[in-house]
Amino acid sequence: MQRTILAGLIGIVFGTGIAVSGMSNPAKVLNFFDVAGTWDPSLLLVMASALLVTSIGYRFVLRRPKPVLEARFHLPTNRRIDMPLIAGAAVFGIGWGISGFCPGGAIPALGLGEVTAWAFVGAMMAGIFAARTLRQSLAQRATQSA
Repeated sequence: MQRTILAGLIGIVFGTGIAVSGMSNPAKVLNFFDVAGTWDPSLLLVMASALLVTSIGYRFVLRRPKPVLEARFHLPTNRRIDMPLIAGAAVFGIGWGISGFCPGGAIPALGLGEVTAWAFVGAMMAGIFAARTLRQSLAQRATQSA
């Protein structure tokens, strides 16, 4: 129960930050990407602030022997730049550039009643399903041919 309440509170803080910063507004995001036209650099401050808070937060949190509500930290161990990483980053960037939504901004926009956010999240979930299915299929083929 404590984990659920804490997760809800963290989600509310995150969603509020996304909504207040304008990251849930696709027009503002698309204007940020339009450097040759109606460029809106205000999201640079949002991104720089997030990077600063994360950098400082990681230094404090990782000094602890373990997280507050977990037995251990779950940090990525793979440091390779491989094709799944590149393809995922490319699809993420293309989707963000076309729609003006990233997952972090689209989820809070659902609560704001953004109809386009619902379409984006549906497409995102379909993409996640397709990527998982493709990855499982490729893994099965690799084990069958080995």
